[in-house]
Amino acid sequence: MGEFVRLERDGAVATIRLDRPKVNALNGRVAAEIADAVEEVRAADDVRAVVVWGGERVFAAGADIKEMADQQTASIYRYIGGFQEVFSALEALPQVTVAAINGYALGGGCELALACDFRVCARDARIGQPEILLGVIPGAGGTQRLPRLIGVARAKDLIYSGRSVEADEALAIGLVDEVVEPERVYGAALERARRYAEGPTVALMAAKHAIQQGMQADLGTGLLIERQAFAALFSTEDQKTGMRSFLEQGPGKARFAGR
Repeated sequence: MGEFVRLERDGAVATIRLDRPKVNALNGRVAAEIADAVEEVRAADDVRAVVVWGGERVFAAGADIKEMADQQTASIYRYIGGFQEVFSALEALPQVTVAAINGYALGGGCELALACDFRVCARDARIGQPEILLGVIPGAGGTQRLPRLIGVARAKDLIYSGRSVEADEALAIGLVDEVVEPERVYGAALERARRYAEGPTVALMAAKHAIQQGMQADLGTGLLIERQAFAALFSTEDQKTGMRSFLEQGPGKARFAGR
């Protein structure tokens, strides 16, 4: 357990819990502790889904500006590279990941949420990339993941203006996947994670890998990635269980072992 980040377990679901009062500002120490938690999740065979949560008040209100303000080009290049590596490691986890957003997810906090597969947010949450208002741009993945998620024009609007969006707009543009009352955010994210944790884990991992790798490739390469992943799943217990259950009981009745 780190000073500002801890890993909590609820059955097959792990929660990466940020806890740096007052607003979970992201600094080098927090990034390193997130990296440790991600690595622990990756190594845990019994973790089948992950929630990232900043607590009931705030997800993460951005990077620690005091730590960055006086840096120069060479040092900040290395510094922001560390954040990029951590968030990319989170994105690359084979497990399904869900960001549970209370309060603010701004700047680096938004970029942390973007590295997850899904985002559940509170009705009073605000999400955005305000870096332009500081005379810089998003540096931990925002200029790359945001347009891939919501489209280039909408991403330019948010990044160029630095404005944050309320929950309803975030849902409408595809920035978040579910909006709930503030007190239900973590529970809703946990419920979503549990659904995936009880599913065909290996197939979910394969689907995530095929989508993420295919998005970085041309269509032909993406189709090859898909074909290889599809064929490999025919050596899993879950494939046998799923297809046998379909033939005997119809769709949606299989109980998967995650193997």
